[in-house]
Amino acid sequence: MTNVATVGLGGPVGSGKTTLVRKLVPELVEAGYEVGVVANDIMTQEDADHLRESFAGTLDPELVRGVETGACPHTGIREDPSMNLAEIDEMTAEYPELDVVLLESGGDNLAATFNPELADYFIFVISVAEGDDIPRKRGPGVTQADLLVINKTDLAPHVDADLEVMERDAEAVRGDDPTCFTDCKAGDGVEPVAKYIEESVLFAAQSP
Repeated sequence: MTNVATVGLGGPVGSGKTTLVRKLVPELVEAGYEVGVVANDIMTQEDADHLRESFAGTLDPELVRGVETGACPHTGIREDPSMNLAEIDEMTAEYPELDVVLLESGGDNLAATFNPELADYFIFVISVAEGDDIPRKRGPGVTQADLLVINKTDLAPHVDADLEVMERDAEAVRGDDPTCFTDCKAGDGVEPVAKYIEESVLFAAQSP
């Protein structure tokens, strides 16, 4: 078990996970938190490299790590999280003041979930461009995530997606668990996501 708060971000390829991480980190840093990032991919460090460039001047490059799972993305976040746990342990040993580590999964399907040993809080990201029927398909990522993020709202008019239908269906399958609508590229809706992390994870971690 890690000794730092951890937030897992999963979702299909192209849903906007990396962009959400890029926008979340400055929000959390500005709020006074020390943040680390672990980006998972199958065979490359590409996402981690892009994030390091994006966070230049905001994060020490050593606070952005890449994990190459060598297998389906869900393997490293659910079945065998040992590579991610080892990366977090190494990071926290070097930076013991860390408040939270954001763990981005490689692109996966609607069944992607995080091992509870790895993530204290699970965010699942879907894209409006995937269709407005995604919430009612009830994949484990949609139904089990602590927070569902419906991203790329700006594309709704272009793909005939009805945001009201998505909101209604998300509420029907998730009950009281929250859903946020975002356009991460523009930064719209990212602040509420950061607030959920702060209230659900960071405040809880700081409680005696």
